[in-house]
Amino acid sequence: MNLALLFLHRLRFVFIMMLITTGLATAQQVAPFKNGDRVVFMGNSITDGGHYHSYIWLYYMTHFPNTRISIVNAGIGGDVCKQMLERLDDEVFSKKPTIMTFTFGMNDTGYQYYQPAQADSAYSVKVGEALKYFKLVEAELNKHPEVKKIMLASPPYDETSKIKFAPLLKKNAAILQIVDEQQKAAKRNNWGFIDFNTPMLLINQHGQQTDSAFTMESPDRIHPSNDGQMVMAYTFLNAQGLAGKKVADMVISAKNKKIERAGNCSLTALTVTSGHILFDCLANSLPYPLDSIPGGFGKPARSQVDALKLIPFTEEYNQENIKIDGLSSSSNYRLKIDGTLIGQWTGADLEKGINLALITSTPEYQQALAVMHLNEERWSVERRLREYYWLEYSILKPKGLLFNDSESTVDSLQKYAKKDFFVAVTIPTYQKARFKIVRDAWQKEMDLLTDEIYQVNKPRLHHFEITLAQ
Repeated sequence: MNLALLFLHRLRFVFIMMLITTGLATAQQVAPFKNGDRVVFMGNSITDGGHYHSYIWLYYMTHFPNTRISIVNAGIGGDVCKQMLERLDDEVFSKKPTIMTFTFGMNDTGYQYYQPAQADSAYSVKVGEALKYFKLVEAELNKHPEVKKIMLASPPYDETSKIKFAPLLKKNAAILQIVDEQQKAAKRNNWGFIDFNTPMLLINQHGQQTDSAFTMESPDRIHPSNDGQMVMAYTFLNAQGLAGKKVADMVISAKNKKIERAGNCSLTALTVTSGHILFDCLANSLPYPLDSIPGGFGKPARSQVDALKLIPFTEEYNQENIKIDGLSSSSNYRLKIDGTLIGQWTGADLEKGINLALITSTPEYQQALAVMHLNEERWSVERRLREYYWLEYSILKPKGLLFNDSESTVDSLQKYAKKDFFVAVTIPTYQKARFKIVRDAWQKEMDLLTDEIYQVNKPRLHHFEITLAQ
């Protein structure tokens, strides 16, 4: 085993052991989503501009194509617990959710550099202020017993990576004080609780043993890049107890000319002759497509697929297996699906098993890829709306101008933008979104995309042909 594989093996081992000892205990509290669920994710910029919720939804779109759910992004960049409290009615309960998640702490602990001797007392004040408002949040949430709640522990602030941006000492310890109170609140109220901080912290620290600059966060040490967002999605799905559910599990005996196993799929019309096997497969799921385009906050940005170096997602969530026994072990065989050549393997390879979910040319993966792109388009439209609401709640509300979308407000924002880069880059979106008819059209576009997803994500019958290569 080379060093890279050894590192990956050990990293996965650490992560899996962590889940066994700390993460899987929460799985009993967090049930999988069911048909008709509407889930609102409340948070700060990690939620606002993040992908973890869309990656979670993509798993449900592909693995449970007949279980239609909705996921709503209610993140606002820069928010602290007090601001989330003020948004609960408008951004969560007005959406009529069946489930909501709540995460905070990164912004609540601030971004001021403290000397080590000052840090504990300074963070104690900030944590105390955050928890004061969290008590009020808890009271508000309990007024809505019809909504299931899930507390999400904030991803970590990475203090240990040897990158250029100097770390804020003891910031993550302060975040963990908030996490502890979230977990206590979850226990006393019978809410769900999922810990993002611990697994991501362990992965970062383990990676830094061989690469001191390794981190899943961006150069600001705060925002997970898309690989970190995928780790968050994986952690969430694990807490729901979904690991191990195969896309399809096809086992055929060429020797006995019979179907040995058809897991999560239906196998029909089997024909076995010398060097020639035909059958039809209708799976209940699609493989999970992974985006290889880098994305996230800051540079260097990493992609969703980069997370496969960090977590055993393929092994636990993306197995579309085909095994054929009784073939000549040294002979080569070609696999076609719907007449398209997918690949060539030896009989020994086929007896060991092939994971088709890793082959992007299969018709089922191509179908899943279309679902992924539709979901990404939906996410990008939602991001426009989130930019609008960020300006409303973060900039206009403190000035007493919440939803006062007049020409004079535009003028004021343009003047303010000269000293605020984030406002400057958001104004073009605001100038469109301030008209309700535009926001309504964007919502209709998102609804149309979702409708399209739940039409094209239904698995189709595929014809498999395995022949002896000449």
